[in-house]
Amino acid sequence: MQDRSESESRRLLRRLRDTLAEPARGQERLDRIVGMIAESMRTDVCSIYLFRDRETLELCATRGLKAESVHRTRMRLGEGLVGRVARTATAVNTADAPAERGFRYMPETGEEIYSSFLGVPIQRLGEKLGVLVVQSREARLFSDDEVYALDVTAMVLAEMTELGAFTSDDTPMASAHKHPVMLRGGSGQEGTAEGQVWLHEPRVVVTNLVNDDPAAEAERLRAAVDRLRVSVDDLMNTAGTGDKEHRDVLEAYRMFANSRGWLRRMEQSIESGLSAEAAVEKEQSEARARLQLVPDPYLRDRLHDLDDLSNKLLRILTGQGSDTGAQMPERPILVARNIGPGELLEYGKLLKGVVLEEGSVGSHAAVVARALAIPLVVHAEGITTEALTGDSIIVDGDEGVVHLRPDDSVAAAYRDKIIMQTQAAARFAELRDKPASDRKGNRVALHMNAGIMADLPSLEGSGAEGVGLFRTELQFLLRNSMPRRADLAALYARVLKAADGRRVIFRTLDIGSDKVMPYMNRPEEPNPAMGWRAVRVGLDKKGVMRMQLQALIRASNGRPLCVMFPLVANFEEFRTAREILLREIEREAHLGHPLPEKLEIGAMLETPSLAFAPDAFFKLADFVSIGGNDLKQFFYAADRENELVRRRYDTLSLSFITFIQKIVKRCEANGTALSFCGEDAGRPVEALTLAGAGLRSLSMRPASIGPVKDLIMRSDLDEVAALIDRAKEHGEDTLRRSMIDYIRSLPIG
Repeated sequence: MQDRSESESRRLLRRLRDTLAEPARGQERLDRIVGMIAESMRTDVCSIYLFRDRETLELCATRGLKAESVHRTRMRLGEGLVGRVARTATAVNTADAPAERGFRYMPETGEEIYSSFLGVPIQRLGEKLGVLVVQSREARLFSDDEVYALDVTAMVLAEMTELGAFTSDDTPMASAHKHPVMLRGGSGQEGTAEGQVWLHEPRVVVTNLVNDDPAAEAERLRAAVDRLRVSVDDLMNTAGTGDKEHRDVLEAYRMFANSRGWLRRMEQSIESGLSAEAAVEKEQSEARARLQLVPDPYLRDRLHDLDDLSNKLLRILTGQGSDTGAQMPERPILVARNIGPGELLEYGKLLKGVVLEEGSVGSHAAVVARALAIPLVVHAEGITTEALTGDSIIVDGDEGVVHLRPDDSVAAAYRDKIIMQTQAAARFAELRDKPASDRKGNRVALHMNAGIMADLPSLEGSGAEGVGLFRTELQFLLRNSMPRRADLAALYARVLKAADGRRVIFRTLDIGSDKVMPYMNRPEEPNPAMGWRAVRVGLDKKGVMRMQLQALIRASNGRPLCVMFPLVANFEEFRTAREILLREIEREAHLGHPLPEKLEIGAMLETPSLAFAPDAFFKLADFVSIGGNDLKQFFYAADRENELVRRRYDTLSLSFITFIQKIVKRCEANGTALSFCGEDAGRPVEALTLAGAGLRSLSMRPASIGPVKDLIMRSDLDEVAALIDRAKEHGEDTLRRSMIDYIRSLPIG
């Protein structure tokens, strides 16, 4: 870039900085800025459009268009040339705007006399804030230097928009981070909570945007990049030869940190007048915009690596650490892009809820959130840029909705809902010691799911009859190395002691799919959910399986022991796994260790194939537990991590309930104990339907036991069974409407 254009860019930014420094209200400041830009770039028009909401742009200031069109002219995202710039996050530069594809004439602005058009996005770290436009009567293309100068100016405007420089009482535009926002995501864990935002990784605040000494600023950037490269190299050295995926991420870090193009582009921005911090954010924003348009999912995933690296560099430059000194709110609701299970467990019971920009319903974080019995919303797009620590927030895990800075009416409605839930919980507590029997005495055993020691106190308080599923993988996932047998045995012994004689079913290691141990190499798989996971890993890595089984046997120390193998797809897998366990029993006896007083060996039925296994399987298995979450996704061929399809198929579809009844009959015919474990077991309508279909044992999160028990006690399971039969006779597709009508007819408890 020529020195002349660089000095012009710096001069423009200095004038912009001086204009921003002058005391003024929001609209007055906007008006001054568009006038200054028009004069500096020698154009007839300069206009600033800002987003009024996520889909609507509003003309907020102009020099050259009709003044009465300000705050009256609006357009949708993608509409007209301005909307096109906003949607694509790329500049539009044309000498003949009316001839451009998508041009929209807005007569109230008087823009018909202007031919040339240059529009650039006002954006910050992927968040679209608006569009900056210059226009001239003269039909000409703007030069690359002019496009770059306007782009740099838009970067500064983005930062100032975020800081609320253009909003005040004299403009109808709401201040950034002030107005109510509703974000729709996915339900990772049910429940409702109101509290204040606690950002897991606070955003770096950049306040010095323009530099006075490009040479000194460039040197400061290079020194920070050198520190960043050293830190990445140190991480690579400490990673050693561990998990391939972890090393791949670090290699991506190293690639970005050593990219000459990355550094050169930031240096170029500094030469144009930006500070080092602003140059980093400008490059981060532009790289985000480029990578978000790439169809290759692998390359899109590199966006996260670039974000992490840029944030590290910004923290080096600004000196802002993750610990900002802010006090955690009284009712903290954690907001993060993503979070690991160990980090989430460190917060523990302090949290009232969790909102993740990414995450998934089957992620480790979701498992921990369920264990902590706190609502979780995943895929809440934009939450980390929209929220600030201390903001009021409501998490609706039932609907997968987040209300950030809710208005009084929304907050009041949710407070009423929370009060009703609290009152219901008090009523359910009175049922704790009563059996879950319907009006005719038909009994349903209700058990709880667990995965960490923090779950176990709920065993007594919830009224659960035992632990229908203890997930053992969390102890493997929370470590950087394989846990020792002695440590596992001690943990399992504490679980059995806490259960105080109640039955605990330990599910052996269920890894693979979304559950990845950082210290175990994982093969690349096109569909991990249907790949090398659960018992398949155990049968291939027999040393790991044997070590865990030894720990379980030693933990029992003469007490009863129940072991369940996950994702068994055929009889041979179960028979082989069972034989390994029995050989370990013989080995422990030979070593003189006490053996379980009673040993039960079961399988988790999560694939339709196992329902059609030979009778010999059902006779050999002491018990079978239907893993509803996986079984449903395989039954419908609908990935439960895929938001496009996971809600499409209903548990109360007659086809699925009919399939459940077939499993019930096979177990009854062979005298095999049967239970159902999964999210649907804890949803009262679904739980009642499953009980009506013949299931007499359900396992769920502790908080669901009260509501499910209450509904069963008010119902007649024979009537529910008859309702299912009538639906079959009438050829109905789903039982949901009939079940809801039935429940509404029941007396209130």
